[in-house]
Amino acid sequence: MRHVFSVRIGPVGFRIGSDWRAPIAQMESLYADYPKPHDGVPDFNVRLFAARPWRRVVRPAVMIGGDFVLPEAAPLPLAQGLLAAEMGMNLQMALGQRRYLLLHASVVERDGRALVMTGISGAGKSTLAALLGLRGWRLMGDEFALADPRTGLIHAFPRLISLKNAAIGVVEQAAPSDKFGTLLAGTPKGDIRHLVPNAAALENMDSPAVPALVLFPRFGFEAADRHVAPSEVFVRLTQASTNYVAMGERGFDALTRIVTTVPARAIDYPDTDSAIAQVEALWAAL
Repeated sequence: MRHVFSVRIGPVGFRIGSDWRAPIAQMESLYADYPKPHDGVPDFNVRLFAARPWRRVVRPAVMIGGDFVLPEAAPLPLAQGLLAAEMGMNLQMALGQRRYLLLHASVVERDGRALVMTGISGAGKSTLAALLGLRGWRLMGDEFALADPRTGLIHAFPRLISLKNAAIGVVEQAAPSDKFGTLLAGTPKGDIRHLVPNAAALENMDSPAVPALVLFPRFGFEAADRHVAPSEVFVRLTQASTNYVAMGERGFDALTRIVTTVPARAIDYPDTDSAIAQVEALWAAL
C-alpha cells in the first residue's frame, strides 16, 4: 500500500494501508497519542483500496479489505475514508479476534471496576461513555468490551468514540473542540464525528478492570430502572457478541462467568442528565 499507519489500541495492534493519503493523515492526527503495536508487529491488517485503478482519482471509492473481509460490503466515498478505516478495524476484530470474548458495548471504569453498557443501536451507549469519561470515569471502550476468558477481567479497547447524529451536539457542548475529528455527513449511519478519548484513557489502556455492573440503557423514555434476570442477560449478551459462537466452550465459559457473577440493570432515560444521575445512583448502591 502506498500509505501506511500503525497503531495499538489496548492489547490489539493494527496496520492500516491505503491507496490514498487523506485517511492516513486523519488517523495520524486523531491517533497521535496512541502507542505503536508491540515490537512493531500488528495483530491485524486493514486495506483501503480502489476496486479499479481509475477509481483512485475519478469518483474515488474506498473498498475495505484486510486479513478478514466481507465481500458484499459496499465502498465508501473518499471523504469518509476515516470511517472506512474504523470500520476495517472493527471488522478485523469481529471476524478474527479469538483471544477475548467480544461484546458490542461501551465500557467505563472507576476504582478498578468496569461498567459495561450494551444495547441496540441508538440506545446512547457511546454518548453516555463519552460524557462519563468527561466526568472522572476512565473510558475503556466505545465499540467492544474485551472479556478475558481466563481471568474474567475486561481489557480496554479505547478507540475513537464514534458519535452519531444528535449525540454529536450533546457531547460538543461538554468536550474540548480540539478533541474532535471532522464531521462526516451523510454516511450510511447518518452524521458521524469522532472524539479522541482523554489522556487517562490512553495512559491506562493496559490496565484491565473487574466487571462490576452490566447496564442495558434505552433512550427516549421516562426515567426508570429494573433488575435484569440472568436468563435475559445471557440471551442479550450472546446477541451482543460477535465471536461467541466462534470461541466455542471458551466463549460460553466467559459469558457464563459474567452472567453469574455480575449484577445487571436496565434503565430508561429521557435525556443524558437523567441517565448520568441514574448511573451514579446505581454505582453508589453496588
